[in-house]
Amino acid sequence: MTAGGEEHEPLISSSVDNQRVTYSNSPQGSSPNDSPRASGGEVTLAIPQSKSYGAIGGAEKVTYNWADVNAFATEDRSRNRKFWNFWRGSSDRMFQQRKQLLRNVNGAAYPGELLALMGSSGAGKTTLLNTLTFRTPSGVVSSGTRALNGQPATPEAMAALSAYVQQQDLFIGTLTVREHLIFQALVRMDRHIPYAQRMRRVQEVISELALTKCQNTVIGIPGRLKGISGGEMKRLSFASEVLTDPPLMFCDEPTSGLDSFMAQNVIQVLSGLAKKGKTIVVTIHQPSSELYAMFDKLLIMADGRVAFLGSPDQATEFFRELGAACPANYNPADHYIQLLAGVPGREDTTRHTIDTVCTAFAKSENGCKLVAEAENALYYERKISSGWADAAWSSAVTMRARRSPYKASWCAQFRAVLWRSWLSVTKEPMLIKVRFLQTIMVSLLIGVIYFGQRLDQDGVMNINGAIFMFLTNMTFQNIFAVINVFCSELPIFIREHHSGMYRADVYFLSKTLAEAPVFATIPLVFTTIAYYMIGLNPAPERFFIASGLAALITNVATSFGYLISCASSSVSMAASVGPPIIIPFMLFGGFFLNSGSVPPYLGWISYLSWFRYGNEALLVNQWSGIESIACTRENFTCPASGEVVLTTLSFSEKDFTMDVVNMILLFVGFRLLAYFALLWRTRRGK
Repeated sequence: MTAGGEEHEPLISSSVDNQRVTYSNSPQGSSPNDSPRASGGEVTLAIPQSKSYGAIGGAEKVTYNWADVNAFATEDRSRNRKFWNFWRGSSDRMFQQRKQLLRNVNGAAYPGELLALMGSSGAGKTTLLNTLTFRTPSGVVSSGTRALNGQPATPEAMAALSAYVQQQDLFIGTLTVREHLIFQALVRMDRHIPYAQRMRRVQEVISELALTKCQNTVIGIPGRLKGISGGEMKRLSFASEVLTDPPLMFCDEPTSGLDSFMAQNVIQVLSGLAKKGKTIVVTIHQPSSELYAMFDKLLIMADGRVAFLGSPDQATEFFRELGAACPANYNPADHYIQLLAGVPGREDTTRHTIDTVCTAFAKSENGCKLVAEAENALYYERKISSGWADAAWSSAVTMRARRSPYKASWCAQFRAVLWRSWLSVTKEPMLIKVRFLQTIMVSLLIGVIYFGQRLDQDGVMNINGAIFMFLTNMTFQNIFAVINVFCSELPIFIREHHSGMYRADVYFLSKTLAEAPVFATIPLVFTTIAYYMIGLNPAPERFFIASGLAALITNVATSFGYLISCASSSVSMAASVGPPIIIPFMLFGGFFLNSGSVPPYLGWISYLSWFRYGNEALLVNQWSGIESIACTRENFTCPASGEVVLTTLSFSEKDFTMDVVNMILLFVGFRLLAYFALLWRTRRGK
């Protein structure tokens, strides 16, 4: 196939030119693959009659048509604007560039068929898949007609009838395969389905997707915890989506990162699902010849246009007629992609090749059939928009969307997410063993350093230092233990939340409650070991008060750690932001800077410092009631009693209750701010 300025002979000699295309509804027994019937100058195409369904999810088979789909990427030319342009309104911005990503794309996916979207990089495969699933990212504007069983598709209907397997596999790595699927069954299936039926469905999916051998194996965390293989992980992604038995499935690059054997295994699974009557659409980049032979239909994209749509055998015949037949012993997929791929320095030749192939396909029988189906879809959409017809499932979708976007009730979501969070906590070795080992070692170290303090002049300073070490250790140990909790799971949470699995408040509450027993036990262990080794106030009630204060300080610090975690986009960002924010609160804790000498313009920081309230409460618990302190040296700085110690530090016994109340308020306030930060992340991630 050559390109140049001279005239070219038509590469397809077809009588389809200048023919009038009509379409008619076929009887129910007709197949969507029936060939068009030609009569003289007219081509009559048999369009399968739309099969109506009432309840959402009740359609056994779904035919998905799309017509005149266009997509534009808008790029604001003022993105590289100066700082002062940030404050200008949208009216002051420069014009926007519009790059067309998809150009009048028509297509159809039928039940029982595996449709592969192929093309070179930048051909528009992923853009088309995102447009078909109503998942276009910000900055991309799409238009066109999309129809499910002949009726205009909506995002609500698509979410109810389809499943979307994304390219990146995201799992809680400490769960086993079976535990993950049980959780998916609890939150994905309709609320009226009993528990026993859900478990039967889980076992069926495990057997169907060949996950029986690894069902009790942990999924794994790359670099930390060895788990299942890449092929098993991809099949687990499919299993998560087919639990609800959706009639329509979309898969984005399902073989990416897999070897040839695993890739063939994954495509075999998809082919098996298609043979059961499902409609499956996948994007795939340069498949092997074995994978190519397993596809039922191909949709080859080139520069945002449809270059071919049909079976592999039809593709061979189509390109042979164009004079670009695939050589013997050569991968057809590689040949077609290289034929339509852009070559640097030969842009004109590539553009002419793409125009020739796309025009030839538009005039072919398959191309005319797509045009007829597109006109049918457009005609029905106009009838609905003008009020002459109603979508059979539109009212059901509206009622369901109005009722709740979640299939499980709030309580069912809470039980399922709390169960998964608790499993994640108990199965994480770094969370339990290392934390308790760290607590025991630090408490022993502090106890040995400050061992056996007496109530004398030197002991006062040492005891005050040991108490502040209580505060510092409880803060930093627990903040850095939770600083990565939410930001590390943020991609998983955003994907599952936007899939309608559970609410944001359910996730936040479950995560915090699952870790609450750990943060209630750690301060008790720390206080039990170090308290009497140091020689603090020996009264039993003072020990229990100190333990309660340590637990409260721990939970306030944990709440602040949750706030940093929810507000940070990554673990590295949270670890970098944490210490600079914590240090000012520590400086205003009353140990490094006397509370009575805080500058007025910085006083607001001390009111937000749990170091101040915790330090004052612990010191009041230690020194209140101490009537005499032995003076070891003759000087005027020796405090005579515990009250003098508190007065020197600008603390008061009367403030003990307010210290506890203020720490409780900080605990609640930081938790609420963390939840709002998670909501902000959720809306931003959408």
